[in-house]
Amino acid sequence: MNVVIRATMRNVIDPQLKLGEEDIAAIALDPRSRDDIPQLLRGLQHIYTTPPRCVSRCSRSSPSCARRASGEDGKASPETGRPGLSQWAILVLGVLRLGLNADYDRILELANQHTTLRKMLGHADWADDTTYNLQTLKDNLSLFTPELLERINQALVGAGHALVKKSPDDSLAVRCDSFVVETHVHYPTDINLLFDAVRKAIETSAGLCEDAGLSDWRQSAYNVRCLKKAYRRAQTLKHSTAQDPEKRAARRIEIEAAHAAYLDLPGAFLMRARETRIRLHLIAALPDVQLAPLDAFIAHGERQIDQIRRRVLCGQTIPHAEKVFSIFQPHTEWISKGKAGVPVELGLRVAIGEDQHGFILHHRVMERITDDQVAVPLVEEIVARFPAVGSVSMDKGFHSPANQRALAEVIDFPVLPKKGKCSAAEREREGDPRFIQLRRKHSAVESAINALEVHGLDRCRDHGIDGFKRYVALAVVARNLQRIGTLLLAQEAEEARRERERQRRRRAA
Repeated sequence: MNVVIRATMRNVIDPQLKLGEEDIAAIALDPRSRDDIPQLLRGLQHIYTTPPRCVSRCSRSSPSCARRASGEDGKASPETGRPGLSQWAILVLGVLRLGLNADYDRILELANQHTTLRKMLGHADWADDTTYNLQTLKDNLSLFTPELLERINQALVGAGHALVKKSPDDSLAVRCDSFVVETHVHYPTDINLLFDAVRKAIETSAGLCEDAGLSDWRQSAYNVRCLKKAYRRAQTLKHSTAQDPEKRAARRIEIEAAHAAYLDLPGAFLMRARETRIRLHLIAALPDVQLAPLDAFIAHGERQIDQIRRRVLCGQTIPHAEKVFSIFQPHTEWISKGKAGVPVELGLRVAIGEDQHGFILHHRVMERITDDQVAVPLVEEIVARFPAVGSVSMDKGFHSPANQRALAEVIDFPVLPKKGKCSAAEREREGDPRFIQLRRKHSAVESAINALEVHGLDRCRDHGIDGFKRYVALAVVARNLQRIGTLLLAQEAEEARRERERQRRRRAA
């Protein structure tokens, strides 16, 4: 880790210790602590001091990350620049953010006040009044790419295997499963999605006009209030459950009238927004790239108006493929996995592969695909990264006849139960003692999924599909680092216990 990336890249970490600074390898952590922070810091300390210096190699292999980190991607101000962090600091704080399932405010407080963490970041106990700013953390902790984090994770798993495997050639028994990582969205209805789209169109138009010196949207706040009143009137009307058909028909007519009135107002605002867009382009000479957010909100609004009209006024059923469940996170999917008490989840599926030692070997974000479609690609990617894989177990959701044949060519011993009734050959295959043993151990993958959900992956708080993938990748890195730290602290605690026992015996003798 003591390699410096010079020239156009920012430092991984400065190798020259400052006055009062403590070497990261010498930082003492309490092996008896059951908190997450010492476990994460011990894992980071281990990969810092391990001879292969896996994180340093991965950082040097990604100059694009270093260019982004140093501000050469064009995002930094040419006058003032951007306060930067070393790649080591980005990794440490990013891992803590996911490992603790914390927001930026808590990470800021820890980075400025937590003594042990500041030592890990390279700050002295005294004569070092360096503090971090909230915006600095937000700007820098998003710089690692999912591809770089995947390479870091592969190196971390190798370091973890060196701790637990008796021989490097020992085979790995992999357990694969998928779960839903929710996006940070509200529950979607077509009328509240229309409200979101038109509200943002109004606010975006007003902001652009103010910057360009135009007075088109002076009453934008009043317009939003009027829009919200119409939305509330349509929202509060519910279909009647009365036994009288006339009452139900009267309520249906009332709902249709409220929705028709609601649609008129957003339609007028969107028409004004389109006219404003033309004026901004012609008069203020704003480029298309600057007007792209406004175009997106207008398109969202027009789609929602069309769907509400078809559903409420024309009685049509909107096909699922045409629906969007968030205008801010358009990659969000409506997922119903049939779990008790969880009728629907809003987010994306993530498939993971965990080995028998508790390390997550690989993950894959599943965009508009199901378990049976990801089974073979996921296993192929795991085997390409870890050739020692000897078996892979999955549940019935990953089954298809094609998957059974393909997995048999990729892996020596696939454990994939068949849906429905089995033939004699399939019963013989599933009756194999090794198949039964691995099938019984497959449920342990739920522990890894629960650990990921507790440590950050209950809900993704980053924006966009790129942010989602980075968030998931960093959570996997944090989980594997915590696993390494937990193993090391347990070993150190056991060694300390044995040393106390030896001293007690010496005193007794």
